[in-house]
Amino acid sequence: MGEELSKVYEAKSVEEKWYKTWEEKGYFTPDTSSKAKPFVIVIPPPNVTGSLHMGHALDNTIQDILIRFNRMKGLRALWVPGTDHAGIATQNVVEKELAKDKKRKEDIGREKFVEMVWNWKEKYGGQITMQLRRLGASCDWTRERFTMDEGLSRAVKKAFVALYDDGLIYRGKRIINWCPRCKTAISDIEVEYTEENGKLWYLKYPVEGTNEFVTVATTRPETMLGDTAVAVNPNDARYKHFIGKMLVLPLVGRRIPVIKDNFVDPSFGTGAVKVTPAHDPNDYEIGLRHNLPQIIIMHHDGKVNVSHFPKEEQKDISSYEGVDRIKLRDIIVADLEKGGYLEKIEDYKNKVGRCYRCKTIIEPYLSDQWFIRMKDLVRPSIQAVEEGKISYIPDRWTKVYLNWMENHRDWCISRQIWWGHRIPAWTCECGHIIVSEETPKKCDRCGSSKLVQDPDVLDTWFSSSLWPFSTLGWPASVKTSAGRPDEYTGDLKNYYPTTVLVTGYDIITFWVSKMIVMGLKFMKKEPFSKIFIHGLIRDVTGKKMSKSLGNVIDPINVIDRVGADALRFALISLISGQGQDIKLSEDKITEARNFSNKIWNAARYILGKGKGEKGKGQAFADKWILSRFNRTIDDITSKLEEFDMGEAARKLYDFIWSEFCDWYLEMSKIDASDKVLVGTFEGTLRLLHPFMPFITEEIWQKIKTGKENTIMLSQWPKADKDLINEKIEEEMAVVKDIVRAIRNIRATLNIPHSKELSAHVVTGKKLGSGQIEYIRSLARLEKFDITSKLDKKIEGSATAVLPEINIYVPLKGIIDLNKEVERLKEKTAKLDGDIAQIKQRISSGRNIPEEVMLEWKGREKELTRQKGTLTDQIDSLSA
Repeated sequence: MGEELSKVYEAKSVEEKWYKTWEEKGYFTPDTSSKAKPFVIVIPPPNVTGSLHMGHALDNTIQDILIRFNRMKGLRALWVPGTDHAGIATQNVVEKELAKDKKRKEDIGREKFVEMVWNWKEKYGGQITMQLRRLGASCDWTRERFTMDEGLSRAVKKAFVALYDDGLIYRGKRIINWCPRCKTAISDIEVEYTEENGKLWYLKYPVEGTNEFVTVATTRPETMLGDTAVAVNPNDARYKHFIGKMLVLPLVGRRIPVIKDNFVDPSFGTGAVKVTPAHDPNDYEIGLRHNLPQIIIMHHDGKVNVSHFPKEEQKDISSYEGVDRIKLRDIIVADLEKGGYLEKIEDYKNKVGRCYRCKTIIEPYLSDQWFIRMKDLVRPSIQAVEEGKISYIPDRWTKVYLNWMENHRDWCISRQIWWGHRIPAWTCECGHIIVSEETPKKCDRCGSSKLVQDPDVLDTWFSSSLWPFSTLGWPASVKTSAGRPDEYTGDLKNYYPTTVLVTGYDIITFWVSKMIVMGLKFMKKEPFSKIFIHGLIRDVTGKKMSKSLGNVIDPINVIDRVGADALRFALISLISGQGQDIKLSEDKITEARNFSNKIWNAARYILGKGKGEKGKGQAFADKWILSRFNRTIDDITSKLEEFDMGEAARKLYDFIWSEFCDWYLEMSKIDASDKVLVGTFEGTLRLLHPFMPFITEEIWQKIKTGKENTIMLSQWPKADKDLINEKIEEEMAVVKDIVRAIRNIRATLNIPHSKELSAHVVTGKKLGSGQIEYIRSLARLEKFDITSKLDKKIEGSATAVLPEINIYVPLKGIIDLNKEVERLKEKTAKLDGDIAQIKQRISSGRNIPEEVMLEWKGREKELTRQKGTLTDQIDSLSA
């Protein structure tokens, strides 16, 4: 004690110093010899190409709070960090680098390109992990993993082979989502659907040998080149006489049948639909049921490929060769109109799927791919959640998860790129496929050594689905004494299953569901028991942050300006219990920075007091703050254990800013124990540490009384229930009410704090001499008396009326009463105008966004309150 702090908190130097110390001294690494219960989180691995954005900042701050809290509670807290190789995203980055030299990856070949990606990863791939350090993330960096490292690559191969051997992985020609820009298949969950304004084209297909037509309605006229049937509902009387007849496909001349299928909705369009089995998932299923031909009309880049058409048709459509599918639409429509086949066009809203990476419109595409059969795999994952073995926080996300899992289609896991885990499958010249963890030397069917490995790589989500156990050492490379592999060795034995997963709701289907499936399949245990789902970060108006909108707040810039603690606290204090999206504003960041300064200044005051023996006996102020402190310990502990971090932060803010700093520190100047003052502040720093690790460490090092080397390994405070005193808290509430009321009178009437006043309090409540002295000092009163009954009216007084308390402050000789009344009337008139204006806005009937309307109504309420206060003062001064 007595060691000084600098006048201003310099966040940057403090953060650099303490993070380096924490990491070098190994404070983030749990003691494996400890018999304490483990508390484990595996980080949602950010893309190796990435840099920290606000979503990462929020997600990792939540995890760090949980880890630091449980570490201080004495648990073996382990936070496993790592990054994802991000197949398509990383390949795109390196391809752009190649393009600067006017080269394509094909120009240098697969081997050299992959080598180039590895070099890029080594040079630039650590950016986000360094940024996580700046945020204060207390990950165990000695256990850092990468989805393409040797151990995780071994896990991927083992999982693939095991699933294949169990008949759960197969290769087949199926409709998949194809991105012509990325030139690869992507999974259903990687497609973003948005409602867009489009058209509905009505096309007339001639009935062979007649003058009749069957008119179909379509949102994609360009795919008509691949039509192999027209389907109608068997119960639709309009088309019964057409069923079984042949139509002539316009522009192409192909003979296609009219078929009946229950899938067709008679109310859509004309009730007759074109069937393109190679370019629509529903048409694909219809095609399988009716054994229809499948004609792929385009290359992988989305341009027409005439060579896929029957030879007799190629001449008629040769002019379309190489035309991009987007441009093809206008050309086809024009040609149909010229030929008399276009009946009409209507405006139509439909959902358009786009690649979530590059936003290109997805093409449903018939392709040879690798799939996982999901039907049987998802059953245990559904059961685990239904039985409560895994719980979602908040619970409303349970339904989202279950709905997805119950309707899960087979998972397309192959990608047509070069960066990633190469599929461990080889095809022999005899056609036999060998799936193996090791590279086979010869075919186990014919003995040939002419084997070709599948060129595709696995979906990035395949490797990350193994993350909770692959990062902990699965599959184990050691053997037991019996010669069998023991999967539960080392970290896997000590830390699996993990405790909680923290993530945004946007990847429940991408990632969370897959980890549960794979954990139950390979480990026979749920990978975690709790899943904490938080909202996404948006700007103050609720819009998604994007560079194009110019509303992005860069977390590293914020850390540079105000420090990591302020950013962390701003984000956490905005979290709601129901996981709604978070609206972040610069005002909230400024508020958090001011909170840091408040704590720093409180510490400077306390340290400046030295080791005085003042207040050995326990004063009223001490009893009150000890009661509030122990109640706060209880509140914060229970909120963190319930994963309600936002409410915990808000309660802590109120206790520190208002109760400790604004009230107790001021009361301590009158009468308080130094021991209570220092002890309560030290304990408060420990409560605050998980939220604001840097500033709490810096101050704690100068105020600590124990032997611990760091606050992060100090004991989490425990509430002493005997010190929680409701009577003291009620008495203090009276003190605060009276002081606030007198301070409000000063503020309303512009009376400086330096000017001493008199006050008369009329109440049936009893106040001790200590409480009266606090009121006298805090309210800056020369005279103060308290009575249960007022004998005569006190003229020329400002009044405040509280529940069971009336306060009178005589103002004769303090202010000019007449002038003050006139001034207050002018302010009231201005408020009347402001209130009328905002009421007019509210009742305007315009289409006002909900958040704006709430802001206006809140403003109206506040202005009305202010007017009421002024009116009361006018009445009292005029009496």
